Amino acid sequence: MESTAAPSIPNYGGQAVIEGVMIRSRRAMAVAVRHPAGHTVVHVEPLRSARQRSRWARLPLIRGMVLLWDTLVLGMRALAFSANVAAAEDRNDGAPVPTAPDDPAPEEPDARPEESAAMPQGVLWGAMAFAFTMGIGLFFVLPLLLVRTVDPLIPWSVASNLIEGLVRLALLLGYIGLIGLLADVRRVFAYHGAEHKAINAFEASVPLEREQVSRHGTVHPRCGTSFLLVVVVLSIAIFSLLGRPALPVRLASRVLLVPVIAGVSYEFLRFAATRRHRAAIRALMAPGLLLQRLTTREPDASQVEVAIEALRRLLTYEAYHPAAASPAPG
Repeated sequence: MESTAAPSIPNYGGQAVIEGVMIRSRRAMAVAVRHPAGHTVVHVEPLRSARQRSRWARLPLIRGMVLLWDTLVLGMRALAFSANVAAAEDRNDGAPVPTAPDDPAPEEPDARPEESAAMPQGVLWGAMAFAFTMGIGLFFVLPLLLVRTVDPLIPWSVASNLIEGLVRLALLLGYIGLIGLLADVRRVFAYHGAEHKAINAFEASVPLEREQVSRHGTVHPRCGTSFLLVVVVLSIAIFSLLGRPALPVRLASRVLLVPVIAGVSYEFLRFAATRRHRAAIRALMAPGLLLQRLTTREPDASQVEVAIEALRRLLTYEAYHPAAASPAPG
């Protein structure tokens, strides 16, 4: 989830990880994970996104593609860190996993994460390639192949693309619903809800205390779940413009146009987030918020505390490093 709050408020987003929460701004990230021994382990590090180094990476449409890539990379790294902390249970050691300093001193603005928070580059790229391939195959290629079997019976290309989009949506909903039946995934969804509560409380200028944060909702207008729904709906419109060409061309379009659809979807969410007080915009955003009911659960008190700790540590880091807190354009 990527924030597009008012310029006076730092942009924060995040995701759930294994027994924890990752909260990020555009220039730093904090991951808080509940250790099997009961305490919370926190890792904080600066970020070096292309959006900071290059002006072109902040251009409309392109910034959405860059954000999607950043989200995948940081998500994998945060998951690797949380898995490393969770593995302490198997090692039967109650000691915290070594991490980078929780509150780096002002004179150490370029402190790097410790090895325990890092994933080997080969594993990282391999995992990302696998996840990307599976996602494209399941949600973009498979619906096309399924509809292709009945395509001769569909007289209009628009109808063919609409049916393909409905199959894609059904696969997405079915996938989320099925994995939500797993106990471990339900805990991740609860941490997802805790992440939303913490960010909702922060954006409402509420003190980051457990009782007050817990009162906030588990949905957020800029959640990645809403982003997925926008991608699916928008893909119907974009693919319909292509008509019904030969199968190789259709397959190529389903793969090559994914970054473009992601870029347009991000611009829509960015536009809607700044105008969500309007009735028409709220109506457009309602399906995405409803879908979040599947990917979030009401967290318990300890899960809310972990989300608060991640956000607090990020705020502390940015207080020591003012450059990290200044919002980047776009």
